[in-house]
Amino acid sequence: MDFSVKKLASDAGVFFTRAVQFTEEKLGQAEKTELDAHFENLLSRADSTKNWTEKILRQTEVLLQPNPSARIEEFLYEKLDRKIPSRITNGELLGQYMIDAASEFGPGTPYGSTLIKVGEAQRRLGAADRDFIQSSMINFLTPLRNFLEGDWKTILRERRLLENRRLDLDASKTRLKKAKAAEAKAAATPDFQETRPRNYVLSASASAAEQELRVAQTEFDRQAEVTRLLLEGISSTHTNHLRCLHEFVEAQATYYAQCYQYTMDLQKLLGRLSGAFVGNATTQVPSSGVSPSAATIPVVPAAAGPCNPSTSSLTFTEVSPPSSGTRKARVLYDYDAADSSELELLADELITVYSLPGMDSDWLMGEKGNKKGKVPVTYLELLN
Repeated sequence: MDFSVKKLASDAGVFFTRAVQFTEEKLGQAEKTELDAHFENLLSRADSTKNWTEKILRQTEVLLQPNPSARIEEFLYEKLDRKIPSRITNGELLGQYMIDAASEFGPGTPYGSTLIKVGEAQRRLGAADRDFIQSSMINFLTPLRNFLEGDWKTILRERRLLENRRLDLDASKTRLKKAKAAEAKAAATPDFQETRPRNYVLSASASAAEQELRVAQTEFDRQAEVTRLLLEGISSTHTNHLRCLHEFVEAQATYYAQCYQYTMDLQKLLGRLSGAFVGNATTQVPSSGVSPSAATIPVVPAAAGPCNPSTSSLTFTEVSPPSSGTRKARVLYDYDAADSSELELLADELITVYSLPGMDSDWLMGEKGNKKGKVPVTYLELLN
């Protein structure tokens, strides 16, 4: 009990001494031991690393999980050291809704069949999104978080200890300075011989202050070396974060490449389905009094829009391009014709395109050489 009281009193005395030294430094009444320029640069670099790592970490979390409520939930699970429950992605949920809607509308209908194809593609996009998030969490966010919660806290603790050692050192310098000043003042008095016992006390006080200063300087130098080594380790932190950044970019590139491939495959598939639906909508008219070339009348959607149920008829005999309204177009991607009414395309080739009355706005008539057929607009770059 006595030991605890003495230790508590000693700690309180040290804390008070440091507080006095800190206050006098702020008021300009005491000198402060300054660190060398290299050490100050290390401190500044460490602070910048910590601040920017926090910002990058927070914004990456927002990128991967835009829902703030979900982020808070994941944070709580992490702090409670519990496994974060698997969460269905928005793409997967949208795909499931589309597939369920197709079951109700009829999977054999054009709309239902298309919903199924788009829904399956959305589910694949959602799965790719899930893989990207998991990879980024493990390979990028976790190392950043480990630095902030591990290495940085160690650096911060040692820096606080270094600041305490510096305050103790400067307080020891102040006490020694005061002891020597008192000793010199006593030596300068006329009755120096008569106050000899008191001078012995002053001299002993100065000697004790010198010894205390040597101990404080040793502890400060030792702590400064420990802190310096930790601060120099920031270079290794940068190297580790650089490697993690490469892995994050690689995961992001893989994710977007998968999304591009899935959407392009879906677009090609929808183009073929549209051609098949137009072919299925072909009707036959009585052949009496009608030329054989005009016997088949395909029905295409009206220009009023994709949701307009009204349709119009167009008789294909020998279709000639209008005298005006033709344009050149560059093909962006390869396109395989679904049937003889479509034109096969190769990337980067130039073709002539024009629109016919009653055509779906997603399609144009295209010509290259002596070949002619429908082409999807999304595969073209229209040139002036």
